[in-house]
Amino acid sequence: MSSFRSLALLLALGLPAAHALLAQTTDSTSNPAPATDPAQQPAAASQPQGQTSGSLSVQARIRARREQRRTQAIHDVYSHLYETYAAMGYLRFTPGPNLQRVTYYAWDTGITRYYSERLGVTIDGRGYYGTSYVGLNSSGITRPAISTYAVLGGPTYRFYMQPKYSVSGRVMGGYARGNFSSDTNGFGSTALGLYPNSSTFAISAAVPFEYNLTPAVGLRLAPEYFATGFGSTAQNNFGFTGGVVVRFGKQ
Repeated sequence: MSSFRSLALLLALGLPAAHALLAQTTDSTSNPAPATDPAQQPAAASQPQGQTSGSLSVQARIRARREQRRTQAIHDVYSHLYETYAAMGYLRFTPGPNLQRVTYYAWDTGITRYYSERLGVTIDGRGYYGTSYVGLNSSGITRPAISTYAVLGGPTYRFYMQPKYSVSGRVMGGYARGNFSSDTNGFGSTALGLYPNSSTFAISAAVPFEYNLTPAVGLRLAPEYFATGFGSTAQNNFGFTGGVVVRFGKQ
């Protein structure tokens, strides 16, 4: 009988303690503690930053290689020592002090010696041909043929360069010869209102645009101001030339 009482008392005291222990074990299992390893969190946080830095580095290398190729292509085109050109031209010219302007058609050729990729010196030769309307007169000649020839020289400077095209500035000065009486049947040019045959100065200012077909061959279009001084007056003429450019030699 006493043994039964002792067993009942032991069970009465042990059940609450077992219940508390079981509750603590359940809470620990359902709510695990967060990981406290410091090595894992920085690695996870630093991974996107490492990927971004790597992408930026690759893009910078691509841009650097692209710029290097562009620079080399520019050098391949504009490092030639000489540049020659042959062109046709158009000019609106005043053939006499009181005459209307005539359309001149021209040939134009020259060579440029470059001292750097940008700066060179040009020597140019050209001839202009046209028919001037002189009006009705006693000679019966109303449209005599006239011509002008010029030799010029001066600096050329490329102020914008790309592998496929460039823009330059060119200023030249020199000598011009006007032939205004060869088609007047002996009446002379001044009798028809034309300038007398003479030699005078010539000034040219042009902006050549070049499109490169290859590093050694290109096409050129050059709007131009062309001034002369026939008849002790100034002729301010505007036109353009266009043709083929060939480069050779290395600086």
